[in-house]
Amino acid sequence: MFKLPSKRATSIALAATAGAAALSFALVTGTSATAAAPLSVSGSPEGAFSRIADFYGSYIDAVYDGDGKTADQLRSFYLSEPLQRELKQWEETNHANGVLRAQNVPLQWKVTSTGSGTGKTNATVTLTWGGSGGNTTQIHVQADLKTKKITSNAG
Repeated sequence: MFKLPSKRATSIALAATAGAAALSFALVTGTSATAAAPLSVSGSPEGAFSRIADFYGSYIDAVYDGDGKTADQLRSFYLSEPLQRELKQWEETNHANGVLRAQNVPLQWKVTSTGSGTGKTNATVTLTWGGSGGNTTQIHVQADLKTKKITSNAG
């Protein structure tokens, strides 16, 4: 005699079918089968590129929070002395923050490696003003691979 499957077996089968369909759709469209992937940030104290990203993230936080003492300490730690002098001169001339090349603070930042060579690592820092979809500016940054100090910051 034929027996109908239980409600539990039917529910499991339907859930499995729906899950497989969602996964198939995700694979075809290139989207994630999960609601959202967790954010991740990584770095290394040994890498000059990581130091660039660490500096900009920390520096922007300090300036955003109005913590001038921490911002000055970060500049002293991460930036070469010649660059510190160059930025002070730029700031006196332009009446703006030399690191950010602006009078205000960006709401987002992104650091992208543009390669390494001749003892230097290069990166582009993209600053977004006014949040997602706002205006952006780019700063081209160079750091010494040996000292890991940022040696150049050009808007």
